[in-house]
Amino acid sequence: MQPAEWTSLMAQFPHLSQRQRQACIAVLRGNAQQDASIALIEDVARQRLHCPACHSAHLHRHGHAHGLQRYRCVPCGRTFNALTGTPLAHLRHKAMWLDYADCLLDSCSVRKAASQLGVHRNTTFRWRHRFLSLATTDRPRCLHGIAEADELYVLASQKGARHLTRPARRRGGHARLRGICNEHECILVARDRTGQTLAFVTGRGQLTKAQLHRCLRPVMDQDVLLVTHGHAAYPPFAKEAGISHQAVNVRAGIRVRGAVHVQHVNAYHSRLRGWLQRFHGVASRYLPHYLGWRWILDARRIRSPEALLKATLGEFPHLTVT
Repeated sequence: MQPAEWTSLMAQFPHLSQRQRQACIAVLRGNAQQDASIALIEDVARQRLHCPACHSAHLHRHGHAHGLQRYRCVPCGRTFNALTGTPLAHLRHKAMWLDYADCLLDSCSVRKAASQLGVHRNTTFRWRHRFLSLATTDRPRCLHGIAEADELYVLASQKGARHLTRPARRRGGHARLRGICNEHECILVARDRTGQTLAFVTGRGQLTKAQLHRCLRPVMDQDVLLVTHGHAAYPPFAKEAGISHQAVNVRAGIRVRGAVHVQHVNAYHSRLRGWLQRFHGVASRYLPHYLGWRWILDARRIRSPEALLKATLGEFPHLTVT
């Protein structure tokens, strides 16, 4: 290497992330950059190794392929590896997966992550939804005590669809009708005072009682106090579900009445809406992934790239849900 190239290389070191510095140290020590990802994947798979076809644990080693140990099932003869049957099956560039998990925890856009990793934006887009498909299923099972519920409306988007059911909108655009209409997606958020949060995409248009029964009834403790604003769908739902209900009259300027308020869920709405803006429009079909992604970040459920990669493979040992 020429002296000028060496000087240029050294000048870039202060701008490296912690993971990039660790990768440089691994290269200098003669370790392959892929070793960390492969070791983590194999370690997760080893704890529950079985055939994905017949679920037999009677198997033996069957060589290596793409850096991973392959196995052959003795009863059915199928071969598989640690990624078979997981969201990350058939994906390449395993050495970059921990770096990409860092990008997810930093809420990087598709293009920014692609630029940092040196891959095509289609690759990082595919990785985003593969990584989030299992990680976003970690949610509270039940809300206790005082639970607040409120809905948030976002413009329905067919971003990325090959065939649109309406004329395309420029730069997001706006609905053709004023107020809440069938061009809006309803996001229902319920949050108790311990911070446990559940978010649902209920569908197009105004919230209905049937949607509340489908979304909230299975996750509400029988002794819960449901606090909402004055939407007409909540009182009949609470009565039929046998749940205590209190409403705040926001239109009359009464936002807080002792412990009866919806400030916590409104604050979550504010953070969610501000966070979604960085993606310049989210396709409606991917909204559940983004809601789960935001919950992971807001509650700090997953704090490291290694934990996110494990969660993507289906291991949640560090996550305790109620």
